[in-house]
Amino acid sequence: MSFHYAGPAQPPTDPNGPTGKLAVWLAGFQLEQAPYDARERAKDLILDGLGCAIVGARLPWSRIAVEAVSRFEGSGNAPVIGWDLSLAPPAAALLNGTLIQGFELDDFHPLAPLHSASLVLPALLALLPSLGRVSGKEFLTAALAGFEVGPRVGMALHGSEMLSRGWHSGPVFGTHAAAAAAGTLLKLDAARFEDALGLAGTQSGGLMAAQYEAMCKRMHHGFASRAGLTAALLAASGYTGIKRVFERDYGGFLSVFGEAHNPDASQIARGLGKNWEVLVIAIKPYAAMGALHGPLDAIFEIAARRPLHADEIERIEVGMSHVGYHHGWWEPERPLTPIGAQMHVGYALAAAIADGAAMIRQFAPGRINQDDVWKLIPRIRAYHEPSFDRDKFKRASTHLTVTFVDGSQERAEVAIPKTIMAPLTRQGVVAKFDTLTDGILPRDRRDRIVETVLAIETMDDLSELVTALAGDVGDAFALSNGPAFPQ
Repeated sequence: MSFHYAGPAQPPTDPNGPTGKLAVWLAGFQLEQAPYDARERAKDLILDGLGCAIVGARLPWSRIAVEAVSRFEGSGNAPVIGWDLSLAPPAAALLNGTLIQGFELDDFHPLAPLHSASLVLPALLALLPSLGRVSGKEFLTAALAGFEVGPRVGMALHGSEMLSRGWHSGPVFGTHAAAAAAGTLLKLDAARFEDALGLAGTQSGGLMAAQYEAMCKRMHHGFASRAGLTAALLAASGYTGIKRVFERDYGGFLSVFGEAHNPDASQIARGLGKNWEVLVIAIKPYAAMGALHGPLDAIFEIAARRPLHADEIERIEVGMSHVGYHHGWWEPERPLTPIGAQMHVGYALAAAIADGAAMIRQFAPGRINQDDVWKLIPRIRAYHEPSFDRDKFKRASTHLTVTFVDGSQERAEVAIPKTIMAPLTRQGVVAKFDTLTDGILPRDRRDRIVETVLAIETMDDLSELVTALAGDVGDAFALSNGPAFPQ
């Protein structure tokens, strides 16, 4: 049985509308249309996402998710990364998205906050066994399509404003990223892409209150990846979705999620094939949510000027944008969960001061409840700096002031975090992958994954990559006392 769409090519209902323009572009997209730097950055994102999944595979909440889903979903042919286990494609997409998002190490788009690899890669990997022989070029083309679509839908909703309103932005507009990627691999025509986008949009959602203590925050992008994959498979089978989903006034995607917030439908297709969002997607050097990267940069900048000792610090004040403040600050209660610690600016700064790093060990369960960190947390306060809200490019900015018990102060201002301004190079991405997987993945499997991904467009068949990803891996927390990824 073939999963590919095999019918005659048909146009969308309105080729000149936002949905139609996007559907037409997706149906005609070829890898050669993307410039070299976009193709290479897509490979970086693929490698980084797979490394994050390997780290996330055996964490406590991941184990619960895998064991629960595998009990009620049953077996299939789609692999679960880091496990000797195969499930039906939708279940595998759900879990692999959950594993990539398993420890806040994965990529993010700074203007349309979503984690692209956790949406795109699970949908594609879930399809590979059912499609048979899939070339690396086909996979990279599909991944690029997903990387381009998700941020554009997000920017139509004004990106981080969704977080300020309490939506978990990624699973709201990430369903379209997964549908675009899966639909490209399924070779949908423009009409079926329109259906897939409509089917994806009607499954969108996610509540940001999941950030405080719930395991389900880790699963939100997995939900969206599964939804997008399901949308593409239904569309390929001739099942119709909402037509013109982005521009419908009543019950349309933008009219509902953007109600009273002036969504901009022109962002959906603006710059398609000219402006490449894949180049904007940031790869994290810290195991913390994106809004904390500016404060972490600031505290490490100050620490480079003057060594920081907790008993010498009277208080730390952190100015953040509305979205950063509401996403990353609340009155912390001991003990925090790992997800709460990775979202909270006070905890992240206290751990960074104590350890000189902000990676796996700093947010592991054995670290987050220790007294040295909790003695400092009450002296750290965040506040809303309204001037950062006036320009979307300033929403990641930070003003940080450390006041010492002797009355002296040190200040740092971060206009744009290094994660965005000075993105990791290819060498840095490979180094991060090696560091994250060291000790939990055998060297031969690590090498095969890196070599395959970095030359993916030359591969005739990706079955070797699937084999390298499948199979058991070690527990990252068991190694959490090892070296941190260098700052």
